[in-house]
Amino acid sequence: MKITIRKASSQDFPAILSLIKELAEFEKAPEKVTNSVGQMENEKDLFGCFVAETEESGIAGMALYFFAYYTWVGKSLYLDDIYVKKEFRGHKIGSELLKKVFEVANEEGCNRVRWQVLNWNKPAIEMYRKCGADIDDEWLNCDFEHEAIRDFKI
Repeated sequence: MKITIRKASSQDFPAILSLIKELAEFEKAPEKVTNSVGQMENEKDLFGCFVAETEESGIAGMALYFFAYYTWVGKSLYLDDIYVKKEFRGHKIGSELLKKVFEVANEEGCNRVRWQVLNWNKPAIEMYRKCGADIDDEWLNCDFEHEAIRDFKI
């Protein structure tokens, strides 16, 4: 199977959103996805994305990232989602997508690459550790969604 990794374009947004929804199902949180193709189009300058494509089946996976600034290290790249469809796993597509993201981080002079992984996703954790990732089990996520942002009070 020949896989091509390429930078995503706006034409890929429907397929990328489909992968995002599939990932949300995998992570047992499909109701959390509120994004849309239109929103992605309006916000396309805020993120970058690579897609893995096969000639036979189209887009099989993706890696979506954005740049961030962390006070301790400065400019960083945050890998928000990396996902490969179930039927394409085991072909090193995730590794190839990760490689492309690290190329961008290197070219852009980033001091850190960060992402999250669910503590029950053992295959992903194993792959990340194999690559040399330092997986922190000390920090907890603090999230506010749209309504909570609007209604924020102390």
